[in-house]
Amino acid sequence: MGSFLNVLIYRLPREISIVVPRSFCTNCKRTIPWYENIPLFSFLFLKGKCRVCGVRIPWCYPLVELTTGLVACLLIPSQWNLENILVFIFYFYIFCAFFVHFIIDIKHRILPNSINIFLALLFFAHSIIMRDWIWWTSGAVIGCGIPLLVTWLFYLSTKKVGLGGGDIKLYGALGLYLGPLGVVHTITFSCFLGAILGGLWILISKKGKNEPFAFGPFIIIVAFCQIFFPEQFARVLFFL
Repeated sequence: MGSFLNVLIYRLPREISIVVPRSFCTNCKRTIPWYENIPLFSFLFLKGKCRVCGVRIPWCYPLVELTTGLVACLLIPSQWNLENILVFIFYFYIFCAFFVHFIIDIKHRILPNSINIFLALLFFAHSIIMRDWIWWTSGAVIGCGIPLLVTWLFYLSTKKVGLGGGDIKLYGALGLYLGPLGVVHTITFSCFLGAILGGLWILISKKGKNEPFAFGPFIIIVAFCQIFFPEQFARVLFFL
């Protein structure tokens, strides 16, 4: 799975099919045989370089594979039955989608529509079974509506685009799962986190205040805490 996430991270922003061609060296374009494409082991065996052209393989490839494997181990249920397997798949897929979004947005400042659609379908399938339709519908409407309204008002006053379309769609997808109040928390805390860390980034990197930066990671960090650590997140809300 980690190896497949690397495929998504590289190909989606470049609009390359994730099915064909087979894995290839990004430098010499040589097709990589299966025995050089074994997660982690091939990287160690090849000493982090392409066997033909010698270009270094970025460290993000084995790190993505290792992180994905470790998270899968942490999510594995103590008892195996159909319900636990479905719960494991659900949360593991959420993590994978978040992980891909996080890295792509940092590198390319985009949140691919395909990942947002995948998350929306995943959350919809869960909520349509577990929640009342008014709950998840209102969550999606608020998740899309509030950021879209703010972005529109910002554009009217400054003639500049604030949030990207991918960010707004991600909020909408999260609203399907988190509901109206939950997605309001996501919007509030992600904006707060973005203002603090974004401001620090501008100061440290000496970029201009009008220099665009990836906002998706802040949404993902807050949503990750809400979904994977709901009790701890609730305690933070209580103290606030």
